[in-house]
Amino acid sequence: MTKNPFSTAAGLPAEDSFRAGPQSPSSARVHDEIRSRIIALDLLPGTTLARGELAERFGVSQSPVREAILRLEQDGLVVSYPQSRTVVTHIDIARVREEHFLRTALECEVVHRLAENMNAETMVKAKGFLKIQQALVDDVEQVALFKQLDEAFHEVLFAGVDQAHLHRQITERCGHLARVRTLDLPRVEKMAAVLEGHRAVLAAIETGDGDAAARMMREHLSGSMKRLMQIAQDHPDLFS
Repeated sequence: MTKNPFSTAAGLPAEDSFRAGPQSPSSARVHDEIRSRIIALDLLPGTTLARGELAERFGVSQSPVREAILRLEQDGLVVSYPQSRTVVTHIDIARVREEHFLRTALECEVVHRLAENMNAETMVKAKGFLKIQQALVDDVEQVALFKQLDEAFHEVLFAGVDQAHLHRQITERCGHLARVRTLDLPRVEKMAAVLEGHRAVLAAIETGDGDAAARMMREHLSGSMKRLMQIAQDHPDLFS
């Protein structure tokens, strides 16, 4: 019998923990949880998601599930077929490259602006994330927390130029790239490279040199892309 990927035994909390507060729309809650599972590769490419089962699992009607699935389709993370069957997509190398191009352009512009008009509060927050990452950098078992801190670091940079909403948009648009990063990150040397990249970016920002900050960010974001084809060869069942 096929295992339900959303069962508690698969690593998800019990159903009651999915109950969102009144300020959290059901469709957003369903979307965010499924997306996080896809990005973490807990839901592998080719996994079938039955909408009826999802509605029952999350304790919602099928309408929020349909809305969540539509958003995931727009992000290229699932594809839907007749008879209410939805399948997690394989990682598309061409799309990975497009997403990387988009993310690099935006992140380089963000740090360029920060260097020109440095925000002290942003720098304090960013350095705080680095301190915690430093404590985790040699422990691959903590890679999930390390990755959360990585995302928080980039988010605070966007917030420093009043573009926090844009960070969420770019995050949702870059799901294929995020899955590649999931495959690449669980290595001590990769974790160390991420930390050093963050330090180099902040150091360039503090000099006030926008061009240098952009160069450091571009280099920081290039690591997984340099290994893209090797990652695809190592995990051929996950790529289209």
